[in-house]
Amino acid sequence: MTVSTPTRETLIQEIKETIEKKSVELLHMQFVDIEGTLKHVTITAEQLQQAVDGKVMFDGSSITGFTPINQSDLYLDPDLSTFAVLPWTEEEGYSEARFICSVTKPDGNDFDGDPRNVLKKTVERAKDKGYSISVGPELEFFLFETDEFGQPTQRTQDVGGYFEPSPKDEGEKVRLAIYKALKMMGFTIEASHHEVAVGQHEINFKYADALASADAATTYKWVVKTVAKQFGLHATFMPKPLAGANGSGMHTNISLFNEEKQENAFYDDSDHLGLSETAYQFIAGLIEHVKDFVAVTNPLVNSYKRLVPGYEAPCYIAWSASNRSALIRIPATRGGGTRVEIRCPDPSSNPYLAFAVVAAAGLDGVERELTAPPSVDADIFSMSPAEIEARGIENLPTNLEQAVDRLETGEIGLKTLGEHAFGEYIDLKRSEWNDFRTAVTGWEVDAYQAKF
Repeated sequence: MTVSTPTRETLIQEIKETIEKKSVELLHMQFVDIEGTLKHVTITAEQLQQAVDGKVMFDGSSITGFTPINQSDLYLDPDLSTFAVLPWTEEEGYSEARFICSVTKPDGNDFDGDPRNVLKKTVERAKDKGYSISVGPELEFFLFETDEFGQPTQRTQDVGGYFEPSPKDEGEKVRLAIYKALKMMGFTIEASHHEVAVGQHEINFKYADALASADAATTYKWVVKTVAKQFGLHATFMPKPLAGANGSGMHTNISLFNEEKQENAFYDDSDHLGLSETAYQFIAGLIEHVKDFVAVTNPLVNSYKRLVPGYEAPCYIAWSASNRSALIRIPATRGGGTRVEIRCPDPSSNPYLAFAVVAAAGLDGVERELTAPPSVDADIFSMSPAEIEARGIENLPTNLEQAVDRLETGEIGLKTLGEHAFGEYIDLKRSEWNDFRTAVTGWEVDAYQAKF
């Protein structure tokens, strides 16, 4: 069944009606920098027409990964479907709203350094092959207490465990407030629960097309942090904030939809696993390219503290229809819900860039008709190093420097990100690794100062 899409004129009229009904006075024009950090320019509701015409200008030279000072003028082109009133701003006779925007150049063309535009290009490449991309990310986060200055501590606000309810899960009331805010902003929430580690939580929202899903992930992170602060807490999407505890992942479920046949391109009921040849090829593409894109899906020095055995985070390159120790898992749902889950990405990544490289890698496998290796259904974490080697199972890079080396020399990064974003990203991550490499850490002082 074909669902009609509202026209631009209809959307603008609906937005105007909401602005009047909700007494919206301020509009936040949101976008992200190359790291996925949310930015916004705030205008008044009276400037709505200027906004929807893409005439709101800003200085791109002050945004990480954007433009030099002599080419600094950039414009914001709002996606009208992302308009939402911000629940925490609503009071009698006043509220604020937002748009998520793409970034354009003065000549009206897309700015290549905008991560949202990077993902749009990948979506277009898939469309040229007859596919649309659906993505459903699962972002975990921690809630920490703050000190008298409002700065985060290492104290979690609960001692709950996996799926535990109150009274141990004191984060329930925070998650409920987050759920309410997200629902008011148009999210469909599917699950909410305490995660494995103390102070760790997850709220899952419904999958969407790749661009809308990246918009949702970006909004989700902002809402979680904003609501947590209202409770005097700090929410973090840092991959491994506590040593010796599970880290936070962003398991990413992805599928292709065949537009011509109007069906899930990953499903084939004649296959023993219910997977199509396209699905196997997509898996093969992920396995071939994952080392070359992990610097994007796992972008921090800290990301590689999570990707170690023993904490449910996949560090071995393998796939399975059920095995959660494998990098790629096929959830049990079949038919229209058939999908591939890649488990290495973490929530510190820029969703636009992360979804772009994952989709591009899988599509490359489809285009080249790659063959997936045999699945690994045994628990890889319990295997000896010799058995892992005998099975030909490789490791992900073990630190950010190795990951950036692979990103720089591989093909998928430059092809997907484009020359501008690719160069800026490499430079940023090289600088980050160098800062870490030359820093003297607390561990070093504790281990060496008194001893030597």
